[in-house]
Amino acid sequence: MSDEHHSLMKPYGFILLALLGLTGLTVAAAYVDFGHPWSDLAALAIALFKASLVVAFFMHVKGSTSMIKIAVFSGVFWLAIFFVLILADYMTRVITFTG
Repeated sequence: MSDEHHSLMKPYGFILLALLGLTGLTVAAAYVDFGHPWSDLAALAIALFKASLVVAFFMHVKGSTSMIKIAVFSGVFWLAIFFVLILADYMTRVITFTG
């Protein structure tokens, strides 16, 4: 029982170290100017990778059934659709200042 418990905790330690390292990378990327759209995209890419690690390992999607993976994929798919529609609406608005 003791060996099984330690073998299960080992991947969580690696994931924790990876998340801490990626958090440090996020902080470091905040101090580097990549240009207007690239700084935001770099931060979003790091955040997406951290979120995928959390979903895969801490939410146990990695070793789950196909139905759970389909449910997670469909949720991410719909979230992407909503983001695209909101961005399309936002980009077509004209901002006027009166005052």
